[in-house]
Amino acid sequence: MNTRVKVCKLGDIAPGEMKPVDVAGLKPIALFNLDGTHYATSNICTHNIAMLTDGYFEGEVVECPLHGGSFDIKTGEPLSFPCEIALQTYPVIVEGDEIYIEAEVEA
Repeated sequence: MNTRVKVCKLGDIAPGEMKPVDVAGLKPIALFNLDGTHYATSNICTHNIAMLTDGYFEGEVVECPLHGGSFDIKTGEPLSFPCEIALQTYPVIVEGDEIYIEAEVEA
């Protein structure tokens, strides 16, 4: 069952920025602000273990810093080689000045 988990305040991530988020019971998460709309994916590249938030983010695309593979931040789908496996994505909810994700958190 999914649980709503607070990840940060709305002012913690400006438009055009990405931010690593650590949530107990989850693998690392990348939070993106695309023109005021927020998206969340796994922060670990599916090709080789690298933190996506150490890479490059422009438009709807995040590029892995290790081998340059890229993903769509809205769907998690891989967009370029060597990435072939989609990222896990998480629903994002904004309430007031708080940002939450919905995820199945391990106890």
